Amino acid sequence: MGKIIISENVSLDGVVQDPTGEEGFRLGGWYLQMGDNDREAWAKLLLAEALDAEALLLGRRSDEWFATRWLSRTGEWADRLNSLPKYVVSATLREPKWSNSTAFKGRVLKGNGDVVGEVSKLKQELDGDIVVYASSRLVHTLMEHDLVDELRLTVFPVVLGAGERLFGETSDKKPLRLVHARTVGDGLAFLTYQPVQDA
Repeated sequence: MGKIIISENVSLDGVVQDPTGEEGFRLGGWYLQMGDNDREAWAKLLLAEALDAEALLLGRRSDEWFATRWLSRTGEWADRLNSLPKYVVSATLREPKWSNSTAFKGRVLKGNGDVVGEVSKLKQELDGDIVVYASSRLVHTLMEHDLVDELRLTVFPVVLGAGERLFGETSDKKPLRLVHARTVGDGLAFLTYQPVQDA
């Protein structure tokens, strides 16, 4: 059975919006402020995660963003990401942009049974880690429907005070337990949580 792994870069106050500064958010670009030691250690961490993954699960905008950046790259990390099977959730997308992708029809909104059913089926069909990068609306849906098996957060040491956060409103509390914590590079924190069942 597959495991849904959420892997996100977040500010200290949970913001995920515009980490590279390309979306026009006035506080965007916060991810680019890391030093060389942090960048190198972060890249090693994400390469290891990609090598362990069975597939990627993405929203439409994330599929487009990653395809634009990774399809032209080479090297171990790029080769691994480009070759992984990808499942893209979208109500409108017919042809995903990134290589080896399959589109799931459905809107990434609370209560959308199509997405929930497709992801549940995917978990049954695959063995191993199904990693979700970016895709904050998809993350909200997966969390709301208790489809997340693990949450991996790389926390950047910056407080933005505004912006779209990883977790929006949920219908109920979602208790998690910390299963791993470590420093990455000189200033990043890598935190791994798992949902607490029947809390």
